[in-house]
Amino acid sequence: MKLYTFICILTSNLIIMFSKTNLISALATAVWGFLGGYLLWGMLVDPILTDHVMTQGLYRSDENIDTIHLIIGCIVVGFVVSNIYSKWAQGNYGASSGTGFGVWIGILVGFGAGIVNYSVMNLLDITGTLIDGVTYIVFFAIMGAIAGFVYKKFASRD
Repeated sequence: MKLYTFICILTSNLIIMFSKTNLISALATAVWGFLGGYLLWGMLVDPILTDHVMTQGLYRSDENIDTIHLIIGCIVVGFVVSNIYSKWAQGNYGASSGTGFGVWIGILVGFGAGIVNYSVMNLLDITGTLIDGVTYIVFFAIMGAIAGFVYKKFASRD
């Protein structure tokens, strides 16, 4: 009976992961991941963070960015954020709930992982780490809003 229950749960989770709504949300959030990442970090925050980088030569120049792996990473992040949001929202889909979800993800990644990285690596000084943390919150808040919008629009159609 336990094996049967496990298989049923696994099957239902796989169906949700690969539902039309989740795939549309993953694509939309991945596009934001790519374009929004460029907008926020590449254009807006880069001039500020440059003064707070502790290890020179750490970041690739624009000409040397590995675009293929960047796109793959954005797809993975979009897929994971969309899948977790679908469970977190518990059917209460919308841009507002998505934004709230995204803020929590931004706090986790931006401040949680950021401060841990600050404590063990020479990436950014503490000011840069805090600026980066705020940027992550904005980034994931928008990503969450996109996921929420897509889920509200398409979830009932699955």
